[in-house]
Amino acid sequence: MDIITALFDFILHVDKHLELFIQSYGAWVYALLFLIIFVETGVVVMPFLPGDSLLFVVGAMCGVGLMSYPLSVALLLTAAILGNQSNYTIGHYFGPRVFKWDDSRWFNKKAFDQAHAFYEKYGGITIVAARFMPFLRTFAPFVAGVAQMTRSRFTLFDVVGGTLWVGGIVTVGYFFGNIAWVKLHLDKIIWSMILVPGLLVLLGAWKSRRKAVQ
Repeated sequence: MDIITALFDFILHVDKHLELFIQSYGAWVYALLFLIIFVETGVVVMPFLPGDSLLFVVGAMCGVGLMSYPLSVALLLTAAILGNQSNYTIGHYFGPRVFKWDDSRWFNKKAFDQAHAFYEKYGGITIVAARFMPFLRTFAPFVAGVAQMTRSRFTLFDVVGGTLWVGGIVTVGYFFGNIAWVKLHLDKIIWSMILVPGLLVLLGAWKSRRKAVQ
């Protein structure tokens, strides 16, 4: 319970924790941020780490000169791309071994073929859009690996999505993160960055389910 409380405290007050870490450990903050983004995007069991809010606050820290903007974007983009590649590889490697394909009663060949066809056709937009969806961005590359999405196609959209996600949110934080109103309501902004994308995903799933039933 204490771990969960500490995690929520870190997510909601990431600006204060990050500034304190910079003051205490200086350039080591880049290694910490690289690790957080890599684990959040690259380890399928770690979807609850802060992503969007962390990138926004990093941008704000760059805006006041506490961090380097080009170095932060380059490192975090690398972490995001490598994280997705790691997640894809885990799904691609362990998926067939976990389900043992046709030899397993848990494996549905028709469902797999449908998933594979979906990712070949819509996987690109799925990978890019998932970057901006907490939780979904952790699972999308894993499922792409399990569904055996073509690696070259996955990599293309991994880079595109990662660039839009990291570059976009860090830049928004750089220009707007230190505005007085934004700093005053940062906790609400962080909650909105966590909840709004999740609600959009649930709404989309509900609409798809209704259409399927009809």
